[in-house]
Amino acid sequence: MFARVYSSGIVGVDAYKIEVEVDCSGGIGQIHIVGLPDAAIKESQERVRSAIKACDFILPPGKKWIVNLAPADTRKEGPAYDLPIAIAILAATGYLVSNDINKFWLIGELGLDGSVRSVNGVVPVAMACENAGISDLIVPENNAQEAQLIEGLRVYPVSHLKQVVNLLLNPNRTSYLKANGREKLLACQKNNNSTADFADVKGQETAKRALTIAAAGKHNMLMVGPPGSGKSMLAQRLPGILPPLEFIEALELTKLYSVAGLLSNKASICSGRPFRSPHHSASINGLIGGGSHPKPGEISLSHHGVLFLDEMTEFPRSYLDALRQPLETGMVTISRASQTLSYPAAFLLIGACNPCPCGYRGDTYKLCVCTPYQADRYWSRLSGPLLDRIDLHIRVARLEENELSGENSSMPSEHYRLLVNAAVERQKQRFAEDKFVFNGQLNQAQVKKFCKVDTKTREMLVRAVTQLGLSARAYDRILKIARTIADLHDSADIQAIHVAEAISYRYLRKPKCA
Repeated sequence: MFARVYSSGIVGVDAYKIEVEVDCSGGIGQIHIVGLPDAAIKESQERVRSAIKACDFILPPGKKWIVNLAPADTRKEGPAYDLPIAIAILAATGYLVSNDINKFWLIGELGLDGSVRSVNGVVPVAMACENAGISDLIVPENNAQEAQLIEGLRVYPVSHLKQVVNLLLNPNRTSYLKANGREKLLACQKNNNSTADFADVKGQETAKRALTIAAAGKHNMLMVGPPGSGKSMLAQRLPGILPPLEFIEALELTKLYSVAGLLSNKASICSGRPFRSPHHSASINGLIGGGSHPKPGEISLSHHGVLFLDEMTEFPRSYLDALRQPLETGMVTISRASQTLSYPAAFLLIGACNPCPCGYRGDTYKLCVCTPYQADRYWSRLSGPLLDRIDLHIRVARLEENELSGENSSMPSEHYRLLVNAAVERQKQRFAEDKFVFNGQLNQAQVKKFCKVDTKTREMLVRAVTQLGLSARAYDRILKIARTIADLHDSADIQAIHVAEAISYRYLRKPKCA
């Protein structure tokens, strides 16, 4: 007897439809799985057999079950196919006769006792299910809140194989969950209270101003200064002033974390912009993504958030240069012999480093012991093309004595957050009839349209670019920064003072700290 049920597989961060076909014929009681399964799927035959037995179903000993996972030319990975395989075998054997079985998609791992365990990647599966026009999805109970984020779905949480059988036999008598993603996002954002505040940081007003510009326009930034000047402390407070996530952004981020298996709470949605700070000993696969079982890397886990590279010059140069394409496109493409995967990576890069190996080059209090050759070799780890893609180059100097001993009168993060949100709203109004992008993401045509300056200001900008030896890319990036500064000042037009401030954040290839 033949049976077919539907499930879903994942490639990268996107899901696609899988047909689980089972043919029951004479044989020696064996379950044989084809369709490019990995080891975890091949082992599922034993889990499925024990789970079916735990539900008091007896598989006929003189039968053989051929399980085909179609399409057969894509590799299938993970234990998420246990549940659809078990249901298809029960249908092919004649234990489960239902006209509604093909109205559902199923996903879940089975325990030997018939329990249904949670799996990774339920959010993209739910998205694919809704896009395919299917409204009913059966998922493990611990994954139900993830699937519930997708509008237009009826989600059926299950905890045991027998419960799934009863559901398919009587679908109209079973309660289901409706989508509540938007309400959940608002509730989570309302409860988000960051304890890191800019009021804790003494001095460094120039760096705080630059971070405000970076947050408002999504401009990449590099901070250079001696040890203990507050670079890491400043960067850690940046997420507190970023604009809140939109629902679509939160859904994209939750999908990434679902695939990576990093959702800390299966009932939660990613409600805040991520802040990822990988150590400089991280592998290239950990930073960019990929591996033998491809997973999103740190740059993708920073999507719609911040990637902070502390001690940036300690990262291998090849790792840093791998960031160049994602910084331009907002995507990272991983090509392997068997497949090509793309992960979203629209992150805000914040780098921090010392001016030299000892850390005190140009310091007014402590003498640098590095030779010019050592300092140049140290800076050679940051290539010119990478620095060219970093909009803001900021000097973070040692605090003066009066700043250390005086009363802390720094503005709180709430002050900067209001400025950022107001600037972002102006950008949204500018793109009212088009897809919204931050100023730092404007393409060439949009720069010409939205970053116009008068003739005198343009001549000043051209002179500055020529004298500093900057590239054509840097020319456009200065205009983008000036556009963000104008938005922060509630100015419809870019003024000369805005361009002058933007130019002050651009340095030569080797940022100076003296």
